[in-house]
Amino acid sequence: MSVIQPSKKQRELFNFIDSFIANHGYSPSYREIMRALNYKSISTVAIHIDNLIVKGYVKKKDHSARSLEVCHSTEPQLLASRPITPSEEKWLVDLIGAHFKTIEQKKPEVGKIDQLYVLVGALHILGFEDAARSFKSKLLNLDRRQ
Repeated sequence: MSVIQPSKKQRELFNFIDSFIANHGYSPSYREIMRALNYKSISTVAIHIDNLIVKGYVKKKDHSARSLEVCHSTEPQLLASRPITPSEEKWLVDLIGAHFKTIEQKKPEVGKIDQLYVLVGALHILGFEDAARSFKSKLLNLDRRQ
């Protein structure tokens, strides 16, 4: 097993949350994070926070607003997982591609685009950077059509 390190943006987010809690005594809202770090959507914040939770750097106390806690352990949680097979990767990419085709054929709805952001974020988390990059450009085009 190996430690999964946060990306540069995730480290920036982690540091912001840690600093905000130290200064205010409570965690920032997703909207405050979005504004402070110049993200374009709250779903982007949610993806990065979910990634930090999975990696063991942040946790949620409950499902309410401002419930983020920074984990200050000396070692982040180790994740035990099995590698994804090439056929599973192809299935996932094909599935996401089918979702894009369905949405591209009609006027994109906000909720549906947010779901696509989550799916593309999953590709990124799984390490499928080329697929994530490819779908991200499609996402930007869909955002412009709204």
